[in-house]
Amino acid sequence: MIRRKQALAITAVVAALSLTAACGGKDGDGKGDAGSSAAAFDLATKQVVNPSDKKGGELKLWSPQDVDYLDPARAYYGFVWNIQRLYVRQLLAYDSKPGKDGTKLVPDLAEALPVLSNDGKTYTVKLKDGVKFEDGTPITSKDIKYGIERVFAQDVLSGGPTYLIDLLDQGQKYPGPYKDTDPNKMGLKSVETPDDKTIVFNLASANSDFSYLLAMPSSSPVPMGKDTGATYTNKPISTGPYKVESFTASKGATFVRNEHWDPKTDTIRKGLPDKITFTVTTNPDDMDARLLSGDIDLAVDGTGMQQAGKNKVLKDPNLKKNADNPFTGYIRYFAFPQTVAPFDNIECRKAVIYAADPKSLQNARGGPTSGDLGANMLPPGIPGSDKSYDPFNLTKGEPQIEKAKEALKACGKPDGFETTIAVRNNRAPEVKSAESLQAALAKVGITAKIDQFDGKLSSSTIGSPENVKKKGYGIIVMGWGADYNSGSGFLQPLVDGSFILPNGNNNYTEVNDPEINDLFDKAAAAATPEAAAPFYTEINKKVMEKALYLPINFDKAFVYHNPRLTNVYFNDSMGKIDLATVGVVK
Repeated sequence: MIRRKQALAITAVVAALSLTAACGGKDGDGKGDAGSSAAAFDLATKQVVNPSDKKGGELKLWSPQDVDYLDPARAYYGFVWNIQRLYVRQLLAYDSKPGKDGTKLVPDLAEALPVLSNDGKTYTVKLKDGVKFEDGTPITSKDIKYGIERVFAQDVLSGGPTYLIDLLDQGQKYPGPYKDTDPNKMGLKSVETPDDKTIVFNLASANSDFSYLLAMPSSSPVPMGKDTGATYTNKPISTGPYKVESFTASKGATFVRNEHWDPKTDTIRKGLPDKITFTVTTNPDDMDARLLSGDIDLAVDGTGMQQAGKNKVLKDPNLKKNADNPFTGYIRYFAFPQTVAPFDNIECRKAVIYAADPKSLQNARGGPTSGDLGANMLPPGIPGSDKSYDPFNLTKGEPQIEKAKEALKACGKPDGFETTIAVRNNRAPEVKSAESLQAALAKVGITAKIDQFDGKLSSSTIGSPENVKKKGYGIIVMGWGADYNSGSGFLQPLVDGSFILPNGNNNYTEVNDPEINDLFDKAAAAATPEAAAPFYTEINKKVMEKALYLPINFDKAFVYHNPRLTNVYFNDSMGKIDLATVGVVK
């Protein structure tokens, strides 16, 4: 049975939404009624700071992490989805508003929200007039269908979310457009394009979360004649206010204006800067220093400042007023792959959990401003979450040495064992977390070697179950945020057995439990978010009972932005400053 079904009743959530304008002021002088121009600590988590419609200048974005892919079918990093709001448009998009208003879907390329029929199994969408690719070619329904078909070509375009495959394949075993025998490469039967302005999605069963999938970058249009397969990521064709002028892996990218973007068709994006540069750095502390000096504008990865930069900001009121400490919607955690001995034994997994020092792990990530102590695997704000559920007493913040030793005896390793912790080399807090756990485990006889791998190769390193087993990665350091705000959008890629992939895998523990999988199906059939929530509560409990994860914290980021930025706010759909509307004061 296909289990990549979702459960949040989008029709109930968005049916009453009207097409709304993006946040910002009403004039070019930086004045407006959408927010306050007077900065204050943590203000951008609540409202728009420094609203303006003034155009011009260069927006300078830096990151210690390279993009995974610029190709919308392959991108899965949250900060890349934010960058893609600059050059990628979908049928629907998250509204460009601060806070929870930013989790609402509004039409983007579509002229209105989908029309549902056939008992909720058919979604019909009409395109707006005047929407074009960067070369001036009109965007048609066939371009959108082709873009969606590309997701099916996992042998060529792995890495991105694959929800659409299970919902739209329906036993056809569609191989993607590169192996499509249809002469027009339009062979996916469940998606119809009766005319250039209309696209129809036929689902096998009602799925009220489908609209969320239409707002993902993987549902964006791609012109078949410009598709270069695996290398499309180097020069994806723009539909937004900017286009990719250049891209060099591990170095960065430059975005310039797309002269064929018509702001009259776009209520999401402002397109204010003349130019946007993205630079990858190997020195996060240098990046922070440049940020505080005003040389750059924003650390776009959204994970926040390093400890030295954070300390400097906290001590200076003039700097602090341009900083925020939002919940990111992420959990930071350790995962225990069950294919790597001795983590096929639940008691060995429990030994690691009990031996860990939660307060030390929190400090490794930057102290209380890095987030609240983790208790379970479903963060606050997700339907079904319960922050008080703490089966391993992790929120006490202390190692539980005696329980760890008891677990070691129970798993047949009373003197401990050896294992390897895999961690991305370009994420200092993750490396420090690994070091903290390493020190804590040593106190109960567990020897943990740390393997720092190239962070930009996550999909093929820890995302390959075969490689994880080969390398003996018994513990993996990682973080995760919801693909969208539902229990399925958060938990399903991590713990649903049907989500285990040969490459680009996120179910690192390789759990494939029939009861958990069945609970996702039941949640998908629920009529409302409220009805689905208890199923996610139960899934979370079953996952924790299996001791598959050690949650570190419910993540917060300490984010500083250049005070010259305009329209600054955190969009809750991403937990990051929304790039769709940001401008700069020249």
